[in-house]
Amino acid sequence: MKDRQPMELLAPAGGPEQLRAAILFGADAVYLSGKRWGMRARANNFDNDELADAVAYAHAHGTSVHVTINTLLYDTDLDELPAYLRFLNDTGVDAVIVADLGALLLAREHAPQVAVHVSTQASVSNARAALAYARMGASRIVLARELTLAQIREMRRRLDEAGCDVELEAFAHGAMCVAVSGRCLLSSAMVGADRSASRGNCTQPCRWTWNLVEETRPNAPMPLEADERGSYILSANDLCMLEHLDDLARAGVRSIKIEGRNKGAYYVAAVTNAYRHVLDGESPRAWISELEATSHRPFSTGFFYDNPTQNPGHAEYARDRLLVAVADRSEPCAEGAGGTWIAYVTCRNKAQVGDRITVLSPGQPIRSFELGAVERFVSEEGWVRADAMTVNMEPYRFDVPFELCDGDMLCL
Repeated sequence: MKDRQPMELLAPAGGPEQLRAAILFGADAVYLSGKRWGMRARANNFDNDELADAVAYAHAHGTSVHVTINTLLYDTDLDELPAYLRFLNDTGVDAVIVADLGALLLAREHAPQVAVHVSTQASVSNARAALAYARMGASRIVLARELTLAQIREMRRRLDEAGCDVELEAFAHGAMCVAVSGRCLLSSAMVGADRSASRGNCTQPCRWTWNLVEETRPNAPMPLEADERGSYILSANDLCMLEHLDDLARAGVRSIKIEGRNKGAYYVAAVTNAYRHVLDGESPRAWISELEATSHRPFSTGFFYDNPTQNPGHAEYARDRLLVAVADRSEPCAEGAGGTWIAYVTCRNKAQVGDRITVLSPGQPIRSFELGAVERFVSEEGWVRADAMTVNMEPYRFDVPFELCDGDMLCL
């Protein structure tokens, strides 16, 4: 197989705060959605003005922007899509992610400067399908999530043999769907058509608690392990390939994708940061504990090694870290003061004096310190002594033993 470029790290941006976190913590590219036609309708998605600002900010930091147009589309959607595609073209968006053939053809016509990536919603799982999309103008295939590494290697081999340089992208981390490549009917069937997963508005019934009875198959029982809330038998384990990035690269994957456009900024920062460090050559053992500290279901390697694992029936989310503040800046303390630096932060959750604070910084190892004397800025009085950080989105300052930079995440 011919030599490949280093893998791109593609991070989710469910809103402006997540976009900034993804870029600061090392994403090569981000994917996001406008207010329509994206598979995460409940995310804090971007209106046109915000999207234009996002592209400008990302490009100023050397980061590409991919915009999702990957929901199930009807004729009325396609009637309105050309104007949006022309806007994306004029704004300088780098790629659109489409699942619908009509959307692909419209993108080539109305956004000729924008690359077209075929969404995982299209379930591309063989080289002939990838070739067909490439001939229609697609430059990248986001692979079906059900493929093994061996199948990806074979697809890449056949594409190379055919002289096709279409790129392959694969999900490497995040929530998995019990349905084939996310094409689920359960939400709309149970709740109504306006909550369709394929229209980006899934109610996630696979994450609800269930008791399963299949009365026509008494001789093939499915043992369930449940707690007092029931069982999560339909809830797939999360994907984590941090320890297997070399295998993905050898299979011919050009871009690894982090799922999570409904996640908060800390999650995006922590996961992007871990994958950035490992892609840059650090041992995954040094960073897997940081992924364990984010909100997640039990981790698995999905289908990549031909042994997909399902949630065992009793474990749902694990959450360890709580984001308590985001750094704005720091400045050296005056000589003789108690610390080395004074940190200025914006409070996001409560933290008490004496708490052990963990700091997540781009390009740095994980650091920590004990929270000492705290001051809150009160407009009428200036900086006032406080016993804790308690007021969300308000400025605080305190001494820290090392420099903090804009965007650093402070957690409990």
